[in-house]
Amino acid sequence: MSLAAQGWVRVCAQGDLLPGEFTVVFDGDTPIAVYNIDGQLYAIEDVCTHDGGDLAGGEVFGFEVECPRHGARFDVRTGAVTRPPAYEPIASFPVRQDEGAVWTRDDR
Repeated sequence: MSLAAQGWVRVCAQGDLLPGEFTVVFDGDTPIAVYNIDGQLYAIEDVCTHDGGDLAGGEVFGFEVECPRHGARFDVRTGAVTRPPAYEPIASFPVRQDEGAVWTRDDR
């Protein structure tokens, strides 16, 4: 059975997401930001829990992404809040590299 048939969403070709880059895909209505940090891939829900704004495009500090609206930070590995004004974590999602592509899915 293919990954798509198992509910995985194709993000991009394996060589298209270079270290330091990110992209956003949707699994249904869920926006998922996929980051390449030093060759490791991480996926988080692209919604700040402080005010509902997009996180993608915010500055990345190590493994933290900063919300461009109010400066809350989240760990891209776990979705944990690392700096207020957000207090609720965001979802993190699995990432696979298979069939020549990068895949993720909302497995909640």
